[in-house]
Amino acid sequence: MAQAQGVGKRYIKAFFKGFFVGVPITVTFLDRVACVARVEGASMQPCLNPGGRQASDVVLLNHWSIRNYDVQRGDIVSLV
Repeated sequence: MAQAQGVGKRYIKAFFKGFFVGVPITVTFLDRVACVARVEGASMQPCLNPGGRQASDVVLLNHWSIRNYDVQRGDIVSLV
């Protein structure tokens, strides 16, 4: 029984160690490099959501190219 408690503590410790390392890396990546967003509504038709109001598209928002001013004609820019 005591050995099972030691194994359980080891797994919990490993989980929290990975959690506290993984969360800041994920947040930094999503904030600085790229993130995934959903486009809904008729604002971007006919390029996005050609099916109408019920459909939604998923897009990758590239933060890296905006920071380097690497925007070209035809790119879609999202402002917050």
